Amino acid sequence: MLKKRKTFWKAGVAEKNRILPLFIVTCMVTLVMAGCNSELSELSENRETVVDYEVYPSSEDGFDNAENIAAVYRDIYDEAVETNTLGSLETLQRIVARLGENGYVAVDSENQVDMAGAEQVIEFCKAVDEMKRATLTIIVIKEFGFRKFDLETESGNVMIVRGYYQYDKNGCPQNRNTVSYPADIWQYTEEGYLLFEGSYFSNENYVLTLSAAPEHTALRVLPLDEKCRELNRKYVLPVGYGQNNIFLTDWHEEEVGELDFYDIFDNFYPILYGQSIPYVADENLAAGAVYQIPEEIFENVIMTYFNVNKEALRRETTYIPEKAAYEYRPRGFYEVEYSDIPYPEVVDYTENQDGTITLIVNAVYSNGNTSVAYSHRTVIRPLDGDCFQYVSNQMTFLEDEHDIWWHSDRLTKEEWLEIYGGIE
Repeated sequence: MLKKRKTFWKAGVAEKNRILPLFIVTCMVTLVMAGCNSELSELSENRETVVDYEVYPSSEDGFDNAENIAAVYRDIYDEAVETNTLGSLETLQRIVARLGENGYVAVDSENQVDMAGAEQVIEFCKAVDEMKRATLTIIVIKEFGFRKFDLETESGNVMIVRGYYQYDKNGCPQNRNTVSYPADIWQYTEEGYLLFEGSYFSNENYVLTLSAAPEHTALRVLPLDEKCRELNRKYVLPVGYGQNNIFLTDWHEEEVGELDFYDIFDNFYPILYGQSIPYVADENLAAGAVYQIPEEIFENVIMTYFNVNKEALRRETTYIPEKAAYEYRPRGFYEVEYSDIPYPEVVDYTENQDGTITLIVNAVYSNGNTSVAYSHRTVIRPLDGDCFQYVSNQMTFLEDEHDIWWHSDRLTKEEWLEIYGGIE
């Protein structure tokens, strides 16, 4: 019988350090590494990474090669390039379905399409549990190429060869990167995810971290109700978990709790007005930018998506009556968040009698090797057309080893003055 959750060792997640000086140092190191990474990633995209593990394929010819895989859906690819729809959901669905019809295991890189050939993955997981020998190839479709995972198990151990193939201008797949490693973590979760992690030697990564390069993979194996996917794409994914706490804290439209309306403004201004927010941080990191946003603009953004009255909104923010404006300080260098965060997945929903919809959402975090870092119950109110409002959010589950460590609250007025010294 397949064990739905099998872990070779238990991964921990670093806790967020809330001490400001150390956070500043971390941010500076991150920025430096990001600059190096942009150069190094360009190098790695154009040459094959040296691997230090050997893989033994199941036949003389090895696993299916990339050219054969690409040929299966070449007509779909060519049509998508011509119509500029290569990254569309419909194109991904067609490609995954075509590969499945030809016997392949395939899924998209964002886990937004049901996996084709999922039964093969389940059988492979059984072989791992039963310590039998087995092989499996999984194709993960990306907009401009695909990843190919060649897996082999024997005696309960799993060896992985991962190749990244990118299309050239002629539409032919080119191997940009290949690595090989044993799975240090391998688990099939109750939520229907296959999670695995391993490390390989990379000259570029060793220069930066003096260690092997870790690779985390999370692939949804079991299908998900398409309605759940639609609700997620409309109400949760566009906002996500970055630079806002809408889905990270308990609140209700009648009791907003710690809801940050400035972060809400940042997230929904581009959605509502179709353009980037013009109220940006100062280029001088030593200066703090301060704006006075006319009340009609600020309130329109907030009250379009939240049923909050003006009095409550002004009470929770800094409102300047004599100027009919809201004081606004954009997030600066000292309030940046980590980019390594989970993504939301609606796994269930209830249509309530009052017209609202309750969403049950899991936070999937591949780098934390979990398909449920935490869960929350979010209620939304559909309105006429495509309009809607958020009604409430309730945190329902948080793994012991995970917290919301990547999130940074905005500076209070006192903290802001202490850091910037009143320089505006």
